[in-house]
Amino acid sequence: MRIITFGTYDVFHVGHVNILERARAKGDYLIVGVSSDALNMSKKGRNPIYSQDDRIHILKSLRCVDEVFVEESLELKEQYLIDHKADMLVMGDDWEGKFDHLKHICDVVYLPRTPSISTTETIEIVKNLP
Repeated sequence: MRIITFGTYDVFHVGHVNILERARAKGDYLIVGVSSDALNMSKKGRNPIYSQDDRIHILKSLRCVDEVFVEESLELKEQYLIDHKADMLVMGDDWEGKFDHLKHICDVVYLPRTPSISTTETIEIVKNLP
């Protein structure tokens, strides 16, 4: 079963590892769409801390990840699922219900996020250190 997931994966942390490993456990091939720098800027209003190339390199180094591609647009999610022959889309439960409209293409599963872990919060903590 081919599993696909999407994210920015900036300031990589244990929450990222947890969701990727749990996604991979749902099938035998994990495909990760990593948000491009431009997409991240449009979604979050800031550039990622780590470049797109560095984030891709980190993801490709993980044994639970089989394939990585650049997600250029949120509007292309359906096409990405089709192009990558996804059997299941796995996302964190902070996206609960937001991808249900894609259930005609593949199964859609939302996994619980790791508690008390957030890239945005980590960045804010580091920015505010004395």
